Amino acid sequence: MELTIQPSKVSNSTVVITGSKSESNRLLLLQALFPQLEIQNLSNSDDSQLMQKALNQSSNLVDIHHAGTAMRFLTAYFASKPNNEVTLTGSKRMKERPIKILVDALKSLGCDISYIENEGFPPLKITGKKWTNNKVVLKANVSSQYISALLLTAAKSEKGLTLVLEGEITSVPYIKMTLNLLEQIGVDSSFEGNQIKVIPNVNSIADKTLVVESDWSSASYYFSIVALSELGTEITLSSYKEDSLQGDCILAKIYEQFGVSTVFKSNTITLKKVSESYQPVKLDLINAPDIAQTIAVTALVLGVECHMVGLHTLKIKETDRLVALKTEIEKLGGEVQIDNKSLLLKPHAVLKSNISIATYNDHRMAMAFAPIALKVPVTIEDAMVVSKSYPTFWEDLKAIGFKLTII
Repeated sequence: MELTIQPSKVSNSTVVITGSKSESNRLLLLQALFPQLEIQNLSNSDDSQLMQKALNQSSNLVDIHHAGTAMRFLTAYFASKPNNEVTLTGSKRMKERPIKILVDALKSLGCDISYIENEGFPPLKITGKKWTNNKVVLKANVSSQYISALLLTAAKSEKGLTLVLEGEITSVPYIKMTLNLLEQIGVDSSFEGNQIKVIPNVNSIADKTLVVESDWSSASYYFSIVALSELGTEITLSSYKEDSLQGDCILAKIYEQFGVSTVFKSNTITLKKVSESYQPVKLDLINAPDIAQTIAVTALVLGVECHMVGLHTLKIKETDRLVALKTEIEKLGGEVQIDNKSLLLKPHAVLKSNISIATYNDHRMAMAFAPIALKVPVTIEDAMVVSKSYPTFWEDLKAIGFKLTII
């Protein structure tokens, strides 16, 4: 399905956003390990629904389609579940996304995993076993999802886990989110220097209800919308915490540079356009790479130079997001330079109209480029790809004033 969005103006609005995909997927895995846990405000994203379905199904063939987090978390979960045989597969793109680092780590713990097609990539044949070792050494710049997958499954291990990370650690907030959730259910851990420990749990996990905070990466599109709107425009989002576990909460600080203020109240944030004075923006997004696309589009439309580093994990997402960003921004008339871990957007004054934006099976490409319609008409190809993380995105945009037409 293609969507055409005509130049729009948003009204002051309130939007309720579904639970964080990152928190939801972690808690779903913990709930599978400890069924006495209950979860409220789960994400309604495709990824979380696929994760839930995979954890509850009895079939030995598990297909998680495009859900990269689910692939990583479920690899660790099934590999650590004794007397359990599973074939874990996914979409064509999923079969191109590397998983060797996680598989090697699990094998070093005593797990039995083999590749069905290409070495280092899904699909995987997994025979679940108890861990026979409790120490793993990983390069610190790997995806934090590999690290979180190991930490979460270690919560059930009799020996716990010592994880040593070599080099500069990527996405620290996501690791801390995982450890905080473990702490909330009663599993002790430590994170000192480049060593993380999950302590073997000697006590039973108590019954507990955990409430998922709304997704900050989904909020990013509203930060962009407010940044591109008239002075005084306000949008209120719920439910959010000032002391969020999510790395993407750095949005509130970043978007001050695009003239947006953020006011925290009880479980809500109100975004307001307060300034139209901008300076070149330089950001290190090593702890929050998923918001890079949104920021790049905001800077493009405002004509602000933007240099972002720490983006090396974007090359192994749903698509190579750096190449995709460069391609689509240049179609709109922008000038972009990229390498393996950074993007430089030159200031640009005039946007081309009626451009068709390719989305590359990537939900964030569709949502990040939608706010362009506040200035010029634009078409979003394969628009329903947003269901991966935010199924009601287009309905919510229509409700705040966007003029959408299905082609």
